[in-house]
Amino acid sequence: MPHTLCAITQEQKDRFDTEGYLIVKGLFEPRHIEELERTFEAIGHRTIPGHFEPDLREGVADPLKRYPRVMHPHRFDETAKAYMLHGPVMDVLRDLYGEEPLAAQSMFYYKPPGSRGQALHQDNFYLKVEPGNCIAAWTAVDDADEENGGLLVVPRTNGFDIVCPDEADANESFTTHYVKPPKDRKAVPAVMDKGDVLFFNGNLIHGSYRNKSKDRFRRAFICHYANASAVKIGAFYRPLFRADGTEVMLEANPDGGPCGVEYEAAYPH
Repeated sequence: MPHTLCAITQEQKDRFDTEGYLIVKGLFEPRHIEELERTFEAIGHRTIPGHFEPDLREGVADPLKRYPRVMHPHRFDETAKAYMLHGPVMDVLRDLYGEEPLAAQSMFYYKPPGSRGQALHQDNFYLKVEPGNCIAAWTAVDDADEENGGLLVVPRTNGFDIVCPDEADANESFTTHYVKPPKDRKAVPAVMDKGDVLFFNGNLIHGSYRNKSKDRFRRAFICHYANASAVKIGAFYRPLFRADGTEVMLEANPDGGPCGVEYEAAYPH
């Protein structure tokens, strides 16, 4: 029986299938965003080994040393887990997949003023969802635009194969990998208001600008999902979770790893 769309229109579904991404406005209400802000403001003053390891000393030159990304906050914080399984997001994912989604990863990016972006890349290079694909749900906790380091997407690269990445420019990207877009495809900004969610296919080439603003963070709550019919995923992402919070253990795909390897981890000083 074909899946009946409930959360998005057929036009939105067609746009996602064609372009590889879709922005859904206001999926997080102001009260949801405020709760995320409070949660990650509190986390931002702690050290959580393996998840969030900031340099809390005064005068740290690289803003991403003070505010690195938070990896898998759903594994230690119930609010993060609840919003990884946010009902309106799961409803859209159900429509995009045509089947039940499984939550695989959560992340929080603070992206303070002056911080580097993330070079263009493809997410399923890391998640290795088989068969099927991952979908990202990228929630704007602050307004995101070209000045403060909003996301860049390369439309219609969702049908391209996953490629072996080149090395990124360490002056502009905090991660090491770079996927060069085809000559006939251009990266475009995904301008978003806080509370909007950008969904994109795991093969879509995407990345972000440096935050060029003087005083604007570009915080984002980013989660990755797999289709329920998937059999394998990278071990880094297990266990996965159904919408009701119960665990699912897919077979470990031997490849894959975190979404982007940071320069300091790849080339420690």
